Amino acid sequence: MEILIQIEELIMFLACVYLFSRLNYNWWWFPALLMLPDLGMLGYLGDSTLGAITYNLVHFRGIAVIIGILGLVKQNRKWMLIGLILFAHATMDRAIGTGLKYFDGFWHTSLSTESFL
Repeated sequence: MEILIQIEELIMFLACVYLFSRLNYNWWWFPALLMLPDLGMLGYLGDSTLGAITYNLVHFRGIAVIIGILGLVKQNRKWMLIGLILFAHATMDRAIGTGLKYFDGFWHTSLSTESFL
């Protein structure tokens, strides 16, 4: 089942690449921005609860969809790009097996079976 989920996430990531191509930005923007959502990990400098909150805010795909739809409704390419990058990044993370974080530690995720800390 795990491989099926990873394939599904990969397909969604490829859909993000296609949608990015429709925004008419230079291609270098996609890889340049793709890892930016990982700045949400900076919350772990405070403690694991703050880290989980900040990380999950930028990795929750629902927020990415809302931002992207807002950009679509307002015809604002920058908001569409932000939503698309957030969604692509979260999908990429899930494709490699990382998920949303629990409050007890960075390695305890929605896709892991136990905490590693």
